[in-house]
Amino acid sequence: MIGYIFTMKNTIIRKGTKSDMPRVLELIKELALYEKAPDEVLISEETLLEDGFGPNKLFDTLVAETDNEIVGMLLYYPVFSTWKGRSIYLEDFVVADSHRRKGIGQLLIDALVQEARSAKAKKIRWQVLDWNSPAIEFYKHINATLENSWIDCTLTLN
Repeated sequence: MIGYIFTMKNTIIRKGTKSDMPRVLELIKELALYEKAPDEVLISEETLLEDGFGPNKLFDTLVAETDNEIVGMLLYYPVFSTWKGRSIYLEDFVVADSHRRKGIGQLLIDALVQEARSAKAKKIRWQVLDWNSPAIEFYKHINATLENSWIDCTLTLN
């Protein structure tokens, strides 16, 4: 667990708290709108509170705060790789449109890398839409491996 705060100018990166969840949900919805799937977000603030802070915690968040406003976040959780062992899955990563290209995304990723190392994780995995050029360029910039040999599969349960 992160016991420190990443800072840059007037931006800090810290663990998300219960009181951050309304803004985290707004950012999730902003990302869904950007990804052309605004109707796909079915969770609520209550879901985030229960699953992020309840007795059976499922995820963690890191938030980027600039001038006391949350302008970015990432949501992640531990997974296990049968080949590598402990890993982190980055479910969502978003910086508000008004704050992109200011180094905030890099701060969030740096904090997640530190979190993964603290957890003794061997890798961090995530997905990116093939048309999301700005994100792809950012991931290339941080030396992530972009694979195209795997096909995503989803089994939706009603």
